[in-house]
Amino acid sequence: MSTARRVALAGAMSLAAALFGLSAQAQPASKTLNMQASWPASSTFMTNFTLFAERVNKTSGGRLQIKTSAAGTIVPAFEVTDATHKGVLDGAHTWSGYLIGKHPAAVLFTGGPGGPFGMDLFDHLGWFYDGGGQQLMDEWFETIIKRDIISIPIMPFTPQMFGWFKQPFKGWADLKGRKMRAVGMNAQLLNAAGATVVSMPGGEIVPSAQRGVIDAAEWCCPAEDVKLGFHSVWKYYYMPSMHEMTEVSDLIISKATFKALAPDLQEIIKMAATETYLRWWLTYVRENSKALSEMREKQGVNVRRTPPEVLLKQLETWDAVREKFAKEDPFFAKVMESQRAYAATVVPGRMAMFPAYSFAADYYWRKKPAAGGKANGK
Repeated sequence: MSTARRVALAGAMSLAAALFGLSAQAQPASKTLNMQASWPASSTFMTNFTLFAERVNKTSGGRLQIKTSAAGTIVPAFEVTDATHKGVLDGAHTWSGYLIGKHPAAVLFTGGPGGPFGMDLFDHLGWFYDGGGQQLMDEWFETIIKRDIISIPIMPFTPQMFGWFKQPFKGWADLKGRKMRAVGMNAQLLNAAGATVVSMPGGEIVPSAQRGVIDAAEWCCPAEDVKLGFHSVWKYYYMPSMHEMTEVSDLIISKATFKALAPDLQEIIKMAATETYLRWWLTYVRENSKALSEMREKQGVNVRRTPPEVLLKQLETWDAVREKFAKEDPFFAKVMESQRAYAATVVPGRMAMFPAYSFAADYYWRKKPAAGGKANGK
C-alpha cells in the first residue's frame, strides 16, 4: 500500500472514530430509580406499580428505568416515606394515610371518610389537580412534616369495604370489644365505636388472624382481599363503607432525585402516573366484580350489606373528628376548607346533572320479583 493510501485510510479511520465517539456521546446514559412499595409481593397493588414502571421504561426509550420491589425488600412497609426522604430509596409506591401519626391532614389527601363532603374518586382527583390539592400537598411535605418529597396520585383503590368477620355483624354497637385490624382514620372511627384496633401491614393480616391476634379486619376490596387469603379465615364480608370512599395511593419521589432528572423525564413520570391511575381503575373495577362473584359462588363467603345506621355513624363520627382537628390545627383547617369549597361546586352540580347509578342499574340488573312473590335482589 502506498504512503498516500495509508495516510488517506488513517484519516478516514480517524474521522470514523471521531464520528462514532460523537454518536456515542449523543446517546444519554440510562438512569435507574430504586423504588419500594408498601404492599406485599402477592398484592394486586404491585400490578399498578409494575404497570407504571413499564410505561416509564418504554416512553423514555430506556433512558429511565424504574426498579420495583415489594414491602420489606429494603425497608419495612410503613417506613418508605422516611427512607425516600433520606435517600435510601429513590421513591416509593405507598399511601399517605400511613402518615396520619405525623400529621392528621394525611387523611384528607387520601380522600378520607365521606369523600370528603360527598366527593367521589374523580371529584377528589379534580380537587387535587384543579382545586389546589397538589399545591397543598407539596406544602404539607415541605413545611408541615418536613420531608423532601414530591407526591403524585397513582392508584385508586376505592371504595373500601367495611370488613371481614367470623360471625354476622349486627351493627355499630357490635364493634365494641372486637380486635380489628385497621389503619389511618378508620382506626380512629373504630376506636370511637369501642373496637380494639390493631394496625399492621397487609401481609401480616391473615397470619395474625390465624394466631388469634385479631378477630376481624379491613384491608381493601374483593380482588385484593381474596388474593391475600382473607376468605380462608373469615366467611362474613360486609360492604360498602364510608371510611375510605375516594381512596388513592401515591407515587412518591425524592425531591432531589426528581429535580436531577431531565425535564422530559420528569414529565414522563407525571404522565405515566396519571395513565396508570386511569388504566388501573378500569381493570380494578372488573377484577373486583369477578372476585365478588367467585366469593359467593365458589368460596362460601357470605357477602352482606353494611347496615345503613353504621354508614351514618361513620360519617357522624368523622364529622366530629374532622372539626376537632380543624380547630386544633390551622393547616388541617386550610386543606379541609379547600376541599369543602371545591365540593360545594362540583357535588351539587353532579347531583343535578347525573342520574343515580342505581336508576338504570336496577332497571337492568336487579332481580325482578316472581309472580306473587318478593324481589330477591340483594
